[in-house]
Amino acid sequence: MADKESKIRVLFIGAHPDDNDIRGGGTALLYTRLGHQVKFISVTNGDAGHQSMAGATLARRRAEEARKAGGYGGFEYITLDNHDGELEPTLENRKKIIRLIREFKPGLVITHRPNDYHPDHRYTSTLVQDAMYMVTVPNICPDTPFLEYNPVLVYLQDNFTKPQPFQASVVVAIDEILPQKLKLLDFHVSQVYEWLPYNYGYLDKVPTDREGRLALLKEFWAPRWVAEPFRDLLIQEYGTEKGKDIQYAEAFEAGEHGASLTPDNIHQLFPFF
Repeated sequence: MADKESKIRVLFIGAHPDDNDIRGGGTALLYTRLGHQVKFISVTNGDAGHQSMAGATLARRRAEEARKAGGYGGFEYITLDNHDGELEPTLENRKKIIRLIREFKPGLVITHRPNDYHPDHRYTSTLVQDAMYMVTVPNICPDTPFLEYNPVLVYLQDNFTKPQPFQASVVVAIDEILPQKLKLLDFHVSQVYEWLPYNYGYLDKVPTDREGRLALLKEFWAPRWVAEPFRDLLIQEYGTEKGKDIQYAEAFEAGEHGASLTPDNIHQLFPFF
């Protein structure tokens, strides 16, 4: 929802305390740089995502990592107290999401697609989809004022093809903000330098110095954000001269559970072109 000064409220809802950063952190940083309001929510506390830590100790660590990342990025970052790997699309959790959306009053909600490798990602998507219309229904969660409009819903990019491959509706160039996006990930030490390297088999290659670590982040993650698959859409959005030279981008797919992403509102909600 935009106010009189056309400020946008953007709500990212990821499953874990690093999902939003990895898949949409560059776009979030571009919003805050322009003075728009961004909020990150992690629906689980991440208490299972590590090879040697777990439970409350890990949850506290990941919440602090998320808080620091949010402080760097200029947005609030909260983690909900649902166990990592055990998220269920229950009525109780749906009501939590309804209340959070209503309280923030976003114009744009960004979350996972419903087909994904991780059950927490899939169920986060289900919870958000199930909440989108209900945020407008006064008799649902009547303790929280209902919204008189439905926010636009878009999905974060993924590479899964069944039952339906990702179809980009809007693509945001992140070349200029890539170093800051890597620094955003750098706050999630338990994940990008410990758990994920362990899980992917390159823990022994993680440097101890910060510059080396940032270089490793770029080496490992930047190929996932290459712009080439979206070249035609980038040229359409940014023009031929700029669009053909963009190297890194974050893509989003329009959802059908909120208000529609249209030619009339896309430039308001994504003011980067």
